[in-house]
Amino acid sequence: MQKKTFQLLVNNKPIELEFSNLAELANGSVLAKLKETVVLTNVVMGNSDRPDLDFFPLLVDYEEKYYAAGKIYGSRFVRRESRPSEIAILLARLIDRTIRPLFSPLMRRDVQVVTTCLSIDEENDPDILSIIATSMALGASDIPWQGPVSAVRIGWSKEKGFLINPTYAERTDLALDIIVSGPDDQINMLEGGAQEVPEDIVNQALVIAQKEITSLNDQQRKIIQEIGKPKINILLKTINEQLRQDVKTYLSDKLEPIVFSQDKKEKDINLALLKQNLTDYLKEKNYSEEQLTDVEYLFNDEIDQLVHQNVLKYDKRPDGRKLNEIRPLEAMIDILPRTHGSALFMRGITHALSVVTLGSPADVLTLQGMEFSGEKRFMHHYNFPGYSSGEVAPLRGPGRREIGHGALGEKALLPMIPSKEEFPYTIRVVSEIVSSNGSTSMAATCASSLALMAAGVPIKEHVAGIAMGLMSDEQGNYKILTDIQGPEDHYGDMDLKVAGTKNGITALQMDLKIKGVTPQLLKEELEQAKEARFKILEVMNKVIAKPRQELSPFAPRIFTIKIKPERIGELIGPGGKVIQAITQQTGANIDIEEDGTVFITADNKEIAELTIKEIHNVLKDFNEGDIITGKITQIKDFGAFVDLGHRKEGLLHISELAPYRVNKVEDIVHPGEEVTVKIKKVESNGKISLSLKDVKSYKKDKKRN
Repeated sequence: MQKKTFQLLVNNKPIELEFSNLAELANGSVLAKLKETVVLTNVVMGNSDRPDLDFFPLLVDYEEKYYAAGKIYGSRFVRRESRPSEIAILLARLIDRTIRPLFSPLMRRDVQVVTTCLSIDEENDPDILSIIATSMALGASDIPWQGPVSAVRIGWSKEKGFLINPTYAERTDLALDIIVSGPDDQINMLEGGAQEVPEDIVNQALVIAQKEITSLNDQQRKIIQEIGKPKINILLKTINEQLRQDVKTYLSDKLEPIVFSQDKKEKDINLALLKQNLTDYLKEKNYSEEQLTDVEYLFNDEIDQLVHQNVLKYDKRPDGRKLNEIRPLEAMIDILPRTHGSALFMRGITHALSVVTLGSPADVLTLQGMEFSGEKRFMHHYNFPGYSSGEVAPLRGPGRREIGHGALGEKALLPMIPSKEEFPYTIRVVSEIVSSNGSTSMAATCASSLALMAAGVPIKEHVAGIAMGLMSDEQGNYKILTDIQGPEDHYGDMDLKVAGTKNGITALQMDLKIKGVTPQLLKEELEQAKEARFKILEVMNKVIAKPRQELSPFAPRIFTIKIKPERIGELIGPGGKVIQAITQQTGANIDIEEDGTVFITADNKEIAELTIKEIHNVLKDFNEGDIITGKITQIKDFGAFVDLGHRKEGLLHISELAPYRVNKVEDIVHPGEEVTVKIKKVESNGKISLSLKDVKSYKKDKKRN
């Protein structure tokens, strides 16, 4: 197999890139290695254009293979990978958001990127490696693309300072963990979480990241110059100039009044009607059906130009707000009567309903992934039904966007969630977007924070989120927008989501439609976002400023007790017999930690107290020499089992029945008979040996009938 190997250096760590004919029929392919983490990226482009489309058809997938970590997972009946995990979906979105702005929006040919993780060590995350591998595969391929791009992870903590591409171990106690991507001296993608980190720390991280990105892109460019294929000259979508002019003329006095109207529903109806009238007008001018397929693109392009020009020249936004003005805010709690906590957050006509459910420690989500195995006790799920945007859409499972928005809200809220020791409940928050006009993920974050406090979850601070935007032109002019909505979201150049508390940032995410922006511009964005966040927090604090002291009467109650770790086996019993008997009797759930912490989850205090009493009964100490009355439960050849109460059983061996030889146990005792016995021995595993002969006198010549 023919191959060429190159190296990229990131913070003095080598990334090995192997170009070969391993995937010989792909347009571009690279095997990338960072120590023992290995990914294979293949890029393919279709052979023909699709002129009927009004968008660029790019498909990005990331595949986790469990063999990469030496694992076999799945059910007993299915032992192969199926649908992508949440981690795989989020990584695919990272790659997509990084590379998409560098394709021409006029491309109408299918492009697919498939990155497969083939090997993973316990040190290096495949995410950064996958983004770089995708850039190298595209750059060295014959697919038209305006790369390269690179990505780095920047970590920070007070103790360690800034770290470039920290390992799994180094990331465990970081206050900032952010992925930054971009071309040369610009940034086009952000994704990260933080522990209430101030804006100046994030700004410093972006500057460090941009320098590393520029260095990596220079190294990539040298490799591409050596082995890159000549780019295919494909026909970009071309528009008939006369058609473009006719569209512009027809819309010149009709479009602006509609786009800048205040009623969204009316605006959507009027835009659809205007587009239909435009199509009818163009048909009368004898344009062909093929040419008329460009009307959708031209119509949207005119709105794009209109929105940009009004913001850049006149500071005029479609809904009439100032550039730094937030839409009207409204918040309320206790929307639903029987749920454990609920809240509605409204920003303009974007409405998010968040609902909290509290469960026992047993309700945790079990994670079995290629990278991680463990448990998750806090979950945030986001739903975006079609009706929220006034559309007809089938109700299916969550899509990539819903998973991504749910994960962003979860990342924003997680630093505020109390530890298991403080609050042992499993917490699930579901955000239902019931009305949408942009910035729904940040509305969901605000609503979730309110719902958590209403539910009595002792979160440390409120978390608020804001979506920031940008309008720019090719001459470098730009205007920053606070709280983007509708046309600003759809036609704007940036969607920067920033969430945090009054003390600092907890999560941020950025997508761009342009090639990139500078760290200095992002500094301005973050500062404006901070001002907006504080205003939103004021509104939220007026509704509820601190978590409630009492949980909902419909929420389960969790009580905690401690037992000696060596006595866990006694409480569980053989095959779970003892613990199952208690839960069946009381109806409570019992969860036991390895350190001896016992969580009792019950519907009310009375059930919990009964369960605790039963646990103490089971763990009652029996001492050698104690005299106790019990009942014979079983007869065996070697002796009899005696129920001592407190869910404890002891063995009365045949040799301990009488001070003389006993041939049959039944000669001395019978099932159901009460006997007074002496505890002869208590073993370390809880087994109890009993004696009858030590407490009862017998005549040697007398036997029981």
